[in-house]
Amino acid sequence: MLNVHPSGFYAWLKQPESKRTQEDRTLVSKIKRAWIESGGMHGYRNIHQDLIDLKVKCGRDRVYRLMKAEGLKAQRSAKAPRPYYGGKPGMVAQNGLARDFNVDAPNQCWVSDITYVKTGEGFLYLAVVIDLFVRNVVGWSMSVRINEELVMNALSAAYWRRKPQSTVMFHSDQGSQYTSANFRSLLKDLNLDR
Repeated sequence: MLNVHPSGFYAWLKQPESKRTQEDRTLVSKIKRAWIESGGMHGYRNIHQDLIDLKVKCGRDRVYRLMKAEGLKAQRSAKAPRPYYGGKPGMVAQNGLARDFNVDAPNQCWVSDITYVKTGEGFLYLAVVIDLFVRNVVGWSMSVRINEELVMNALSAAYWRRKPQSTVMFHSDQGSQYTSANFRSLLKDLNLDR
């Protein structure tokens, strides 16, 4: 088969482990520890830098070779959803808040924004409305789609929960969901000012 004499094979089998192999085994345990501490997120470049920071002498290519042999690689996180582009904004409102986030009473100023939440089945979009006086969420809505209905539901929830007696200033990031004609109509119907 391999044309190796049995005595040569057994001599190779019984030979002591080389210094390089011993060093590799020690280095692999340090690499695994650094990789686990990173939550499996670091690749060979960052692991190499971690080892350098720990005063372990090794080359980047050696770290690459050992990580590849052990099957260690950077675990990529799930990709964030692409932002929704709904076209040109219908109407951009003036910034009545002017970065002054201090108000004197409840229901004077509400702010809103959208974020996404990673779940086991994908991403959900969350729209929240916050009262700047109490700095609590007063209305929210969740959906698999980022559209005007998402923010309209959050605003409606805030309105029916708080039932403001006077005009409330509403501030948002002026995204396409907040500048749509339907959303502006809802603001007018609920007596909210931009």
